[in-house]
Amino acid sequence: RPHIHSRTMDTKEDFSTPEASGNQDVELYYPRKCSATNRLIAAKDHASVQINIGHVDSNGSYTNEYSTFALCGYIRFKGRADDAINRLAAEAGLMRAMSSFPHPAKTNVEEKE
Repeated sequence: RPHIHSRTMDTKEDFSTPEASGNQDVELYYPRKCSATNRLIAAKDHASVQINIGHVDSNGSYTNEYSTFALCGYIRFKGRADDAINRLAAEAGLMRAMSSFPHPAKTNVEEKE
C-alpha cells in the first residue's frame, strides 16, 4: 500500500541545516517513493513529479489540507499517471472510485435506443 502524506498548510517544518561532527554542514538527500508503484524515485529521474491535491469540504471550499502523491517518470512515460492519481485519490477518500461512474460508451448506446 502506498504511503500517503496528509498535511495542513499551517505546518511549520524545520529546514535547519544539520551539522556533522566538526561543525561541517551536511546536505541530506531524502529519497522519495512512487505512490503508485512503491519504488524509490532516483535522484536523476527528472520526469518524476510530486503533486499536492487539496482537500475540500461538502461545499467545495478548500480546507487548508492536502495530500501529497509522488509519481516516478516510468509511470508517466507509460501513460498510466492519470489512472494512478485516480486510484490513489479514491484510496485516500478524496473521490469515488472510477469504477462507480458509468462508462460513457454504454450510456450513449442506451440513449440511442
